[in-house]
Amino acid sequence: MDKIIIEGGRPLHGEIFVSGAKNAALPLIAATLLCPGEHTLYNVPDLKDIRTILVLLETLGITYHYPEPHTLVINSDHVEGYEASYDLVKTMRASVLVLGPLLARLGRARVSLPGGCAIGARPINFHMQGLQKLGAQLELEAGYVDASVKGRLQGNTIYFDFPSVTGTENMLMAASLAQGKTIIKNAAKEPEIGNLIDMLTAMGAKIDGRGGDILVIEGVAELKPAATTIIADRIETGTYIAAVGAAGGELTLRNCNPAHLPSFLEKMRAVGIFIEEKDTVLVAGRSGPIKSVDIKTMPYPGFPTDLQAQIMALMTCTNGLSVIDETIFENRFMHVAELQRMGADIRVEGGRAIVAGTGMLTGAQVMATDLRASASLVVAGVAAQGVTTISRVYHLDRGYERLDEKLRQVGAKIWREKE
Repeated sequence: MDKIIIEGGRPLHGEIFVSGAKNAALPLIAATLLCPGEHTLYNVPDLKDIRTILVLLETLGITYHYPEPHTLVINSDHVEGYEASYDLVKTMRASVLVLGPLLARLGRARVSLPGGCAIGARPINFHMQGLQKLGAQLELEAGYVDASVKGRLQGNTIYFDFPSVTGTENMLMAASLAQGKTIIKNAAKEPEIGNLIDMLTAMGAKIDGRGGDILVIEGVAELKPAATTIIADRIETGTYIAAVGAAGGELTLRNCNPAHLPSFLEKMRAVGIFIEEKDTVLVAGRSGPIKSVDIKTMPYPGFPTDLQAQIMALMTCTNGLSVIDETIFENRFMHVAELQRMGADIRVEGGRAIVAGTGMLTGAQVMATDLRASASLVVAGVAAQGVTTISRVYHLDRGYERLDEKLRQVGAKIWREKE
């Protein structure tokens, strides 16, 4: 197991190439289960979660290869297995995304209740209720969801009480092969869902409403394989902006999409970070002091919950008071105790964290508790005076491709050692 060591206090200067989005790649990989043939995905990030879902799909019958780095070819001619076992699903919640495609193609799916980061309950009731609306028979037994349908799924109207991202993705995939029309109301609107819709459309699906909260799917009898490019990772982009805001300097981020971070970039400008956007390039930097801002996480296009921890680390570097309200996950302040070890003044009151910026953090030994918390400790580490040692960084490797290498290339003194 690795640990990351950072000697902080060095401004960042240079260029970083942003990787493809993990949260877009996972549903697109799952979508290859919908039909036989050879599917090609471009800009695929090299991440632990990607390797995990590929191992899962191999147990179902797919084969895959990388003809070149970041280009993934999946052959789904012989998908016969329908069970996603606990041993694989327990490490990654996105494994539940195979539920809809398997049910639509094979008429049967058995998927373990998911795991992943311990940041909240995140129940899959939205998935189950949606599939039942489409005519599936579901049973919960021994920690597994057992789903089946006689014949084809049947189109229907599905309403989400909350705009669930993975719930919307599962329903999109299942409804694409259902008989008749499906309407998803209060659908999630994240860019990653738009990426999935682009792939499904290329496969022959008929979907209207891309980018909105009402999606209409006219089911088709069959789909065909397609080639799709994974969008840039907006959370990785935001993490680097938070890092240069905390450490100072100027970064040029390439292969990103600034349009996917509307509320985040607005807040960063309010903090005092200079931001220039142009197509797939974003320049961010600061030279003077930064200001505190209040944050409230919201479904897209609101402030992303996946950037809350990184911004909390940034707010500790100000000399003001910041209020951070977490409305998406009820257990997403586990990084607070670790930031406090570095000298942060943070008080948690339920779903609210009150950050009294001290203007300076001090290096310390800390422990990553989940994926985005680990990124927040890196942001804190590059800003802190002294040495920060972050253990349990396997969380980081689930969602960031070579984060430490990319930061080292722009001036951070950061390296890995074995625990």
